[in-house]
Amino acid sequence: MSPATIYLQAYALLLVMMTVLWIISVWRRNASIVDPLWGTTFVVAGWWYFAHAPGGDPTRKLLLMTMVTVWGLRLSIHLTWRNWGEPEDPRYQAFRRRYGPQRYWWVSFFQVFVLQGTLSWIIGAPLLGAQLGAAPLGWLDGLGVAVWIVGVVFEAGSDLQLARFRARRTRPDELLTTGFWRYTRHPNYFGDAACWWGYGLLSIAAGGYAWALGSVLMTALIIKVSGVALLERSLGSQKPGYAEYARRTSAFIPWPPRRQ
Repeated sequence: MSPATIYLQAYALLLVMMTVLWIISVWRRNASIVDPLWGTTFVVAGWWYFAHAPGGDPTRKLLLMTMVTVWGLRLSIHLTWRNWGEPEDPRYQAFRRRYGPQRYWWVSFFQVFVLQGTLSWIIGAPLLGAQLGAAPLGWLDGLGVAVWIVGVVFEAGSDLQLARFRARRTRPDELLTTGFWRYTRHPNYFGDAACWWGYGLLSIAAGGYAWALGSVLMTALIIKVSGVALLERSLGSQKPGYAEYARRTSAFIPWPPRRQ
């Protein structure tokens, strides 16, 4: 099969997966169940590419899928644990109020599930690109692995620090300013982007330059749309000390804090 055919088949697989999730969400009246499965969608697509991509260096393919599986399943397990027993995410509740209960069940299919499946498919392009080229492993692969390790450490470490902080804080407006959060206001998002640049570098090392654009899109979404930008708009009004914290702390890339 051609790479284009394999890529389109993965999209169909993701849409089937999202449709099943949507049916469950309608039954449970909770669209939030889509969020914990975000990381798993990349694991599913990646193993599809692993099984069907022609050629490709077998060591790089196995290395990539080990990285993707560790990252994706950790993220899904973390989000499942964090959201277990919680009500529907306020974003989806707002959509439900806007469209009304009689319409939202259908609107949510396209607005939430098809959209996330499509984004996952486009962003996950490096996972195919890295498994197509037969070039042997080189220094660029090593750089990609190193960047990915930094990303996993930041993402998993900051998630753990945030969970512990939330468990012991006494006021909802308290700020976490220690650990990874001392060097960047969004260490989990930085870690996520770094992981994707690791995949992108493996794709480039395999000769899949165009496929690596998925990593660029993921970074743009994290910084400008769904991650950093979204939180910055809300945290400034919710937490009184956030302006001072933002003044001395890097927004995204880890950096020593500015002196007061």
